[in-house]
Amino acid sequence: MKPRLKLFVGLGVVALIVCAALAFRPGVAPVLVPEREGVPMGGEKVVKTEAEWRAQLTPEQYRVTREHGTERACTGAYWNTKDNGIYVCVCCDQPLFDSLSKFDSGTGWPSFAEPVADEHVSTRTDRSHFMVRTEILCSRCDAHLGHVFPDGPPPHGLRYCLNSVALKLVPRPSATGSTNAK
Repeated sequence: MKPRLKLFVGLGVVALIVCAALAFRPGVAPVLVPEREGVPMGGEKVVKTEAEWRAQLTPEQYRVTREHGTERACTGAYWNTKDNGIYVCVCCDQPLFDSLSKFDSGTGWPSFAEPVADEHVSTRTDRSHFMVRTEILCSRCDAHLGHVFPDGPPPHGLRYCLNSVALKLVPRPSATGSTNAK
């Protein structure tokens, strides 16, 4: 290997080590929302084997919800929908977010101001990808849903940024018969 190339590779490795050390040091970056274990609807956790989850979910749903992946911005079914209803967990059908708290964050992912019930979601510190974020999980089946950020609308100031593939929209019947009330 040429000496100049060795220098650049060495500097790159050092930079990665420094970034990793900074990202994983306790107390360096603020945790956006405190870690909290939610309470499953009905009080019972849904526990399945990897094979059972794979049989139930599409490959993309499995990748996001069980392997903590993410979908690309502006590609999910719900990032731009205005349909009226309740968004439930794709894995266990626990109600998670109401379309009435959905807002356009400009990020390309569905964003909500608050969950249907705080106990329906758990929050956990996520230190992956050289960042410190707060991960959102379904409290009933531990499905990865997305992340929560402190740049949402009043009164709470939170933005629950979710993966469409982790959700199912259950339409809410309306008095007029339309599900596009919003």
